[in-house]
Amino acid sequence: MTVASGIPAFCEGIQYFGETLPGLDKYGREPAIATGKKAITNPSDPASAFQTMLGADALRYLTLQVTASKASGHPGGFASIADGIASLVMLGYKNIITEVGHHAPGFYSNMFLDRSLEDMGIETVQQMRDRFREHQGLLGHLSGYIPGLLNPAGPLGQGQHFAMAAASLHRDTLFPVTIGDGGIGEPYVMSSISHFHTAYPEITNFLPIFVWNGHSQEHHSMVSTKPNQEMIEYWEGNGFEEVILVNAKDYDDANQPGDYVDSTQFSFEKRLEFTQAVLEATDRAAKSAMGGKLTVLIVKQLKGSGVHERGAKAHNLHKHHTLDNEEIVSTLQQRALPARAWELVRTNFERASGGSASHQVVTERELPLPDLGKLPLEELPVGGENKVATTTMGELIIHVGQKDPNFVISNSDGNAASGISNVNQALKIIHPTADETYSQAPQGQVYEPLSEDACSGLAASLALMGARTLWSSYETFAINGLPIWQTVTQAMAELRRPTPSTITLFTAGALEQGRNGWTHQRPEIENYIAAMMRNGNIFPLFPPDSNSIQVCYEWALATKNKGITITASKSPLPVRSTFEQTRQALQDGAMVLHESPGDKTVVFAVVGDMPLIPVYEAAEQLKSQGIGAKIVSVVSPRRLYRPHDTAWEICSEPDGNFLDDAGFERLFGGDALIGVTGGASAMLEPLMLRSSAKRDTFAWKRGETTAGASQIMAINGLTGKNLAKRGAELAQ
Repeated sequence: MTVASGIPAFCEGIQYFGETLPGLDKYGREPAIATGKKAITNPSDPASAFQTMLGADALRYLTLQVTASKASGHPGGFASIADGIASLVMLGYKNIITEVGHHAPGFYSNMFLDRSLEDMGIETVQQMRDRFREHQGLLGHLSGYIPGLLNPAGPLGQGQHFAMAAASLHRDTLFPVTIGDGGIGEPYVMSSISHFHTAYPEITNFLPIFVWNGHSQEHHSMVSTKPNQEMIEYWEGNGFEEVILVNAKDYDDANQPGDYVDSTQFSFEKRLEFTQAVLEATDRAAKSAMGGKLTVLIVKQLKGSGVHERGAKAHNLHKHHTLDNEEIVSTLQQRALPARAWELVRTNFERASGGSASHQVVTERELPLPDLGKLPLEELPVGGENKVATTTMGELIIHVGQKDPNFVISNSDGNAASGISNVNQALKIIHPTADETYSQAPQGQVYEPLSEDACSGLAASLALMGARTLWSSYETFAINGLPIWQTVTQAMAELRRPTPSTITLFTAGALEQGRNGWTHQRPEIENYIAAMMRNGNIFPLFPPDSNSIQVCYEWALATKNKGITITASKSPLPVRSTFEQTRQALQDGAMVLHESPGDKTVVFAVVGDMPLIPVYEAAEQLKSQGIGAKIVSVVSPRRLYRPHDTAWEICSEPDGNFLDDAGFERLFGGDALIGVTGGASAMLEPLMLRSSAKRDTFAWKRGETTAGASQIMAINGLTGKNLAKRGAELAQ
């Protein structure tokens, strides 16, 4: 639809239009993507190259105008790969992922051009300008909130996980992922790809597009001095069979200095030639990736190509970079397209892939999940034989894996070390060397790289893409995989569709790691997760025994859009609870395990399983003094917050169930309250906020090499004697 002036209605808000454009009459008579088609038919057709070039310039113009409208945001990095993004679109590929959160305004421009943003009420450039970097608008970095975009992006080194996860679930679809040369300095990118390719050599339908623009955020990138051949060999040395490099320098007729140049400074003929090369290379790379070869496309072009600055200075805008700024005005005028060109770009981008990304990409619909049937829960007798909770949960994990072929469990330190070797035996460790002794097989469901980032990355990304997974880790080392897990949980909190919760099993807690010393005694991750509880969709669970852990996992499997951590020991421990008690605890937050009468009552609120040992000892000691004790196992501390303590109401799939004041008093009412945990004290915050009794906390302080758990607990003050003494003092 157009307005009376002949300018398309969606262009409202564009400040500058070009009068003429070389080649428009010759190559722009008809859209290169014909009516009823989803892509161009011939990448070598000059008209296709010309209209791809128009698309790249439209992306650059919108990116700069939108960011300048707020004098904020990052136009430079995306500008150097705009030709590659336009090529992907023209070739019909829209399942595009990025590792670079700073490319957000460029990705929004892409979603605007193909009309995806209309799903959130953005129909004109002016509306896009108004809502850029505003609440409930276009966030500063990519998120799960924006129609048509597959993944969140903020911290570097994460995007490849999303691409690999999507590729594994949708084998007939290409998932290009742009990776910045600033981010390639992170070790996670290449190591995670290498392990994934070793585990799944048949999955090659993800395509890294390396944005080699020579600069990072504030300086030259660390790989800016690599010669072209050395860069090619770097990717080949990491297992890539097809390495395709397009170097803008080879087409430069403007005598630009240095190894990195700006293609928008070329003559029209050379610009067209360069765009043709990128288009053909993208087509070749896509076909190679879909044809079974691990492939990378490298586009070498100066950061900031076609925007207000070059190099690292193009990275972000400053307060003076308004739409009235001379640099911004001059650049927008240089990039300005005639109205007819805008209409041509819009038509091509809308037709590509059969319609807007918001209606086409794989994350715009729920992934069908196989029915798990009845979980093989086994309720063990309370007070019976001591059991290893993780091993008991392993039987349920096996069932899930056998019922759901997409299910993956990842573990860096090894499942056997976490007490779930039964899972390895049943589901098999994915490994090119088949060996029954070690439960290895090329086709398995246990993913075991040595990097926690790779473990959490694949598991969390698969969950975001719609699959069931489990990330298992030693509690001490899980912190190394937490960044992407946190990214995914935040994305799930604002996602526009339901998806299985991302679930973890954290084992080998600090109290079990006596001989290993402080290197394995670092439960501080619990503080981090405790802080995340206030997001509203984070549920750390602390089952006290083998019965409880089964019910916790059963509950987690039925949830959507949440981050759920299950923390349990791998030591044989008493069975203290029934299934029904845990089901109630998942609703109320906690359950009473023990009560002894007395003149006064000390309530012990215990997070975890092993800390129950000294607490039971303390209860006996208090009993001998005529003081009563109540032992309450805190299974789901998130339930113990007050509703206004968390942001639950603005989460996707909101869960607003919190224990009311009467319920809190029923569980924790007494003359004194002592919060006890073998981990970080922040997990006890909900109790300390709500209780009006005299109260105290016993929590982890630091690690040391010891002969066993009791000695570690003693070093940290967690003894029956200390707990009883403090309880008696508070109860006076």
